[in-house]
Amino acid sequence: MAHTAALDMTQGSLSRQIIGFSLPLMFTNLLQMLFSMVDLAVVGRFSSSAAMGSVGSTTTLIFLFTGFLMGLGSGANVLVATHFGARNEKNVRESVGTSFIVCLAAGILMLALGLIFARPLLELLNTRGDLIDGAELYLRIYFLGMPANMLYNFGAAILRAQGDTQRPLYFLTAAGIVNVILNLCFVIGFGMDVDGVALATIISQYISAALVLRCLMRETGPLRLELSKLRLDWPVVRRILQVGLPAGFQGIVFSLSNVVIQSSLNSFNDAALVAGSAASSNIENFVYAAMNSFYQTALTFCGQNYGAAKCKRVDRTLFLCVTFSMTTGLVLGNLAYLFGRPLASIYAPGEEEVIRQALVRLSFICCPYLLGGFMDTMVGGLRGIGYSVIPMIVSLVGACGLRLVWVATVFPLFHS
Repeated sequence: MAHTAALDMTQGSLSRQIIGFSLPLMFTNLLQMLFSMVDLAVVGRFSSSAAMGSVGSTTTLIFLFTGFLMGLGSGANVLVATHFGARNEKNVRESVGTSFIVCLAAGILMLALGLIFARPLLELLNTRGDLIDGAELYLRIYFLGMPANMLYNFGAAILRAQGDTQRPLYFLTAAGIVNVILNLCFVIGFGMDVDGVALATIISQYISAALVLRCLMRETGPLRLELSKLRLDWPVVRRILQVGLPAGFQGIVFSLSNVVIQSSLNSFNDAALVAGSAASSNIENFVYAAMNSFYQTALTFCGQNYGAAKCKRVDRTLFLCVTFSMTTGLVLGNLAYLFGRPLASIYAPGEEEVIRQALVRLSFICCPYLLGGFMDTMVGGLRGIGYSVIPMIVSLVGACGLRLVWVATVFPLFHS
């Protein structure tokens, strides 16, 4: 059952394996952040501020949809990792084939929903009248890439289940470089704006999807994807959805609670405050992406060891992942605040009030950000052993519910 890229997480030094597994994951997460920033930077610098505003105003909706798809992909990851740990090749093969069909169907469904509801959703978010046409165009083109987005996430989740985090990183890097080149060609060379960066994004998504599918079709072990033998196994579908749907739903509700926070910020009618908050949010996302790699690590390592019935290694995995995640949050979160002024200056050069507002937000969010790492990694460990509904409820009540109650009660009293 071994493969050159496979990692047997059920034996050997856990701390060394976890670090070796999570570092490529961390770089993958950070690369995804960088590439989305490049879209904004290219259209802002070489097109117009209106085009940049149009692309920027779609971010919340894109996170909402991609958060759901990534949650669904975690269901495939857990299932394959559990069977991989149990050394059950037949179940691994069935899980890979069924996961492919489920993920492709989900991508096509998201494509249809995005095309139909792009405009109504933007109106629901009170997108400014001068930006809404550009934002709608960007979203409609972006959603054409949803099947590819889903297939890349599916393929990366399957490869991670056997311990391979390096090849998904290589594929994303190649696609990201293409994205940057096409951004510059379309916007500078052909004079496009919103449509140019959207087109560059979906082309790069199809490239990453093609690379990861080619990789799975050329595998020699049980992870091999054979299109001629694809069929839906309904017990497997149910198992994927048991873990994936609660994870996906959690992603959606988190995004919606972020919308409420954003609308509360907009209530100040202070451009510097909103811009400072946006700059801080971008900086925070890098810290979160680094911590989140240990959530994904806990998901896979707990899955493999639970499948192999090595419960002491599950406990040890969770302890190490929580420790590494919180240490990452403590170090990077406080560094983000300490270097907040030069970092915020990247987004708002020379705008002192914007930088001051960014530093206020960074002090409240980034300095204690290690607590978020604790919450997410514990959720990953529980999902890895098949419990997805309870951690979803705890996270939603604790993180989303409290935010909504706070915004409705405390915030109006202390409008700051």
